[in-house]
This record gives sequence, structure tokens and C-alpha cells, in this order.
Amino acid sequence: MNTEALDLALGNDSDVDAGLTGPFRHPVRIVLLMLAAAVFLGWSLRHSEATLRDGLRSIRAAQSLNAGEWREGLREVEHPLHPLAIAAAHRLIGGEGPEWWQRAAVSASFGAVVLMIIPLYLAGRDLFGDRAAWLGCVLFVFSPIVSSLVVNVLSESTFLLMWAWGLWASVRFLREGHTRWLPAAAGFGVLAYLTRPEGLLLPASLLATLLVIPLHHATRINWPRWRRATGLLGLGAIALAAPYVAATGSVTVRPGPARVLGLEAASAPMALEREAPMVEGQSTSETYRLAALRLIEVVRADVPILLLATAFLAAATAHRHGPPSRTWAFLVVVLAASALALVRLHATAGYCSPRNALAPAMILILTAAAGLDRLMTAVAIPGRFFGLPQERLRPGPVLWAAALAAIVILPRFREPSTPTPGPFNVYWDAGRWLAGSAKDGKILDLTDWSLYFSRRPGTTFAQVREAAADPTIRWVVATRSQIESASTYASTLRELIGDRPPIAVLAGGEGENRVQIQIFERADNRVGAVDGPTLR
Repeated sequence: MNTEALDLALGNDSDVDAGLTGPFRHPVRIVLLMLAAAVFLGWSLRHSEATLRDGLRSIRAAQSLNAGEWREGLREVEHPLHPLAIAAAHRLIGGEGPEWWQRAAVSASFGAVVLMIIPLYLAGRDLFGDRAAWLGCVLFVFSPIVSSLVVNVLSESTFLLMWAWGLWASVRFLREGHTRWLPAAAGFGVLAYLTRPEGLLLPASLLATLLVIPLHHATRINWPRWRRATGLLGLGAIALAAPYVAATGSVTVRPGPARVLGLEAASAPMALEREAPMVEGQSTSETYRLAALRLIEVVRADVPILLLATAFLAAATAHRHGPPSRTWAFLVVVLAASALALVRLHATAGYCSPRNALAPAMILILTAAAGLDRLMTAVAIPGRFFGLPQERLRPGPVLWAAALAAIVILPRFREPSTPTPGPFNVYWDAGRWLAGSAKDGKILDLTDWSLYFSRRPGTTFAQVREAAADPTIRWVVATRSQIESASTYASTLRELIGDRPPIAVLAGGEGENRVQIQIFERADNRVGAVDGPTLR
């Protein structure tokens, strides 16, 4: 048996390991990954429920933009690209009413995550090679954090699509040195910024990398080309972002990022957006210490310990494998800038969640894929066990599949999940209940979604403190997790509902982790409030 035939038989070639050869192997891989991602996201939509309110802001902004109210849409505490994607999806699928807008939002988020496979694969391939590319796609996209973006119709889905394209264009520029990649790097970076303010980190990090490259002793600089690239990137990004800044009068209309940039004062100790109340008189050093610890928590939630270890392995062998030093410098700058921004976010706004760290997590997971590739390549079984002296057998597709199942698939089944009719059906039911049974009196809805689907006027989560002093509030809607939490608004909520039992309980399914909505009546003349039916 010749060496080539032996390699094919044992799976030593990286393309054979992936199960694909030929001139079209990369497009075929991308298509297969996109199909697998679509199936996974469909499964997630069937087995998960929406738990966050943030996506409703994008839907309301999309409705304003769709109606031609551009100024209103841009001021809905949202950057416009994700709402525009929702508005476009709504025009494609049609339908009237809040349910159809919610379906359009799910479709836009679903499509963005599936399409993200393309630039993510390209970036992984240019950074670390073919096998690391598809490994990185699997490890990043097939995660519960990413699927929750679609379930909750969050703007991070569109943001990560643009971020991945910008990351790839930046890597191509640093790899080839041709300025033709700079318009794409700046353009996609600004598109990411027009989705979420942290998108500015990408062109800013690339510009910072260009500025520090001359300090590297091994770098040879063509100074005219360097000055042209630096000017094109900086001025191009400013020119592309200027219309939005002029329209809104600020770099961002979102309070959290504005606090990170110092454009607004830090949140009050009991502000609604804080994950937990801030200790009165807490020192600045203690605030930043807690913020750094929280950063470690969210990074570990996005990138498990095993993957972090393989990422360190890839970084430790960077001098022998992987991209050139200028590309590594760019990745380090992006990670450092992201870490600083996330620490500032928690310190000034009081929150930092795993979805806020998905952009740097993308880089860490691509690096971890490279480390895993090297680790698996280093695994070799002496061929004498199989009658092949002087040969060493490399892991083939079966071992790769087993490793990926252990890392990606099995953790999804640690806790049994019950299929649900849809991630928003419990809110639909609560909305119908409010429309039919809460005809008199004001409504305070801490879920926001229930009131939205009811098509009734009322008070939302943002006004919960004002509602506590409003004697005309008759109906209070909240999830069980909100009622039982130790949040900054917990005492206000308990003051609103007192010791009253819920007049209706609506749940999305069985199990402790299911979303349960409880509706309370505050009217003094109510008669015999009892638990309502649990639906589905």
C-alpha cells in the first residue's frame, strides 16, 4: 500500500478527516454547516422559550421604520440595522398584528445566524486552516448562547453576522497587505456598529494594530502604503458612521454603551438595569474587582474550560503555527479592547451577560478550534497494533465525531427539555387573557411581551417604580423568576402584589425551567382570586 493510499485509508489528510475532497469541498462544507445550523436552531426554537424583553425594542423600532418614521425608529434605544432586517423580513412573510412582527423578528435572527457560517468559516480558514474553520463553526454556532439569540430575537444575531464579515476582511488585509480589503473591513465594521455600538471595536482595533505594527522589530514597513492604509481606514470608518451620529446626535443612543464611553453617568445603585443592587458606598476598586470577576464568568459561559485550554495551546504554539505576528497582534488588541469594554459595562451600568461577550468569544473559539486541531493531530497510535510497522495512525472522522459529540452535543442533553409550541406562545396566551379578562383598569406588565400581544395600552417594565405609586394600576403581570429574584426591583414588585395569590397562571410547559407568567389583580373589591389554568 503506497503512502497516499495509506493516508486516505487512515484519514491522515485534513480534508479526508472532514469527509470531503475535490475543488468544491469548501462550498459544500459551508452548505452542510448551514443546513446543520438551521436544523439545530429549529430544534432550539422547539425546545426553548423567550426569557428576555430586549428583542421587543427592535420590533418596535422596526415598526417605526416600516411606517416611514425614521427619526422615531432611530431613537428607539436601538441602532437601526437589526430593526431594518426585521422590517425586511416582515415585508417578505406579510401578515398583520404583533404575532407576525414577532415571527418576522425570529426569521431575521434565524437567517442571520445561519448566514454567519459563511464569514466565520472564511475567517477560521484564513487564520488557522481548513479543519479549524469547520471546527470553529461547529463550536461557536452550535451553542446554547447563540441559539438563545434567535429564541429571544436579539440584535446580537445580526451584529455577529456583520462582525464575522468584518473580522474576515481584517484578517485578509493583514495577511495580504492589499488595501483593497480595507473598504470591506471598515464597511462591515460600521455595519456591525449600526447594529450594536460595540461594532466600533473592530475598525478601531484594526487601526490600533496598524499604529503598533511599526514597533515590531521584524516588521518591514512600506511607509507610503502604511500611511495610505491608516488614513483610508480611519477616515472611511468615520465617514460611514457619520450619518447615523448626525441623525441621533450621539455615538450611541443605548444607555449602557454610553456609560462605557463616559457619555452618561454610571447607573444608580438600585437602577433597574443592574443585575443586582449595588452596595451603598462601594469603592471604585471594589466595583472594578467585581466587574473583572463577572467578566471571567461570562467568558467561561461562552467558552468552556476545555476550549479555553485548547485556545491557550494554540496561542502557545503561535510561533510555529497559525497566522503571522501582525494578525496575532490584531486578535490580542480586539480581545483586550473587548475585555476593557465589558469590565466598564459592568462597573458603570451594572450588568454583563454572556451574550455581551460573544464577539471576543468568536475569536477565542476559532483559536480553540486550532488548538483542538493540533491536539488531535498530535494523537497517534503505533501502527504495529494493526500490523503496520513504522506507521502511525491519526484520528479519522469517527474519532472527530466522538470528540465533537462530547464537547458540543452531549451538554445539550444534561437536563431533559420538553418541547414547547413556540418560544413566545406563553406570552401570546397571556396577551389573550389580558385582552379578554382585564378590560377594566390599568395594566403593569413586567414581561413587556404579554402587553404587546394583548394590543392593550399599559405600563411596561421600565415604569415599574412609577407604577408602584399609581393607585389606578389594577393588573400586574410578571414571570415567576421575576417574582422570586433578588433584583433591584424585587421590593417594588412585592409591594405591588403583596400577599395576593395570582388570579391566573400561564406556563409554557412542564419543568422548573419553564417560563411561568402570573397575573395578579390589585382591586380591593376582587372576589375569591384563585389560580388560573396552566396552559400547555
